[in-house]
Amino acid sequence: MEKRRVAIFDVDGTIFRSSLLIQLVDQLIKDGSFPKEAEAVYERERQKWLDREGDYGAYVDALVQAFRKHLKGLHYSALADAAERMVQARWKQTYRYTRDLLPELKKKGYFLLAVSHSPKTVLDKFCPRLGFDKAYGLVYEIGPQELFTGRVVDEHLIYNKANIVRRAVENEGLTLTRSIGVGDTESDISFLEMVAQPICFNPNMKLYKTAKRMKWKVVVERKDVVYTP
Repeated sequence: MEKRRVAIFDVDGTIFRSSLLIQLVDQLIKDGSFPKEAEAVYERERQKWLDREGDYGAYVDALVQAFRKHLKGLHYSALADAAERMVQARWKQTYRYTRDLLPELKKKGYFLLAVSHSPKTVLDKFCPRLGFDKAYGLVYEIGPQELFTGRVVDEHLIYNKANIVRRAVENEGLTLTRSIGVGDTESDISFLEMVAQPICFNPNMKLYKTAKRMKWKVVVERKDVVYTP
């Protein structure tokens, strides 16, 4: 059987015009599943980022700390319900370039693969709406009575996106010949190095410098303009 070509996408900041985890935590607080005080863990870093005095990565790292802390002991249904409500309200909040690229590649027979550091529970709500065939994300361990332990399953594997791509290629019968990859930060470099056509979409500075050195395609979307600098 002929192997299918694959198009690999990061999700947060590449397709979704925010972070699925940021919006999920906001929803969990709104639902009362997380206490309002959870915001204190990341509010300082969020404000520094909004004021352009701090780093977005530091903000997300602080948010992840809050998420893991308050996820422990939470019932799976509370997370799944929050993810469903959030995605239902926000799934159309995407970038035009990547939103339109997905069906174009689907029509050409590409296997659409999402590789993200967001929780798989929310990815499984979001990605099928955009036509993805498979989504890999962080799987949080569930203990007795379907309560989260706060730990990540196979954490060493999922944080290296190249490892996930290798596993997906093997499990799904895919080929990297004429493959495409789209990402926006340095965490995507490991899989962008693997594909035939890497695309750096709205890249941060670390990815942009790598793209210029490697002569990778850079695409920027600003308001209603999409261009290649």
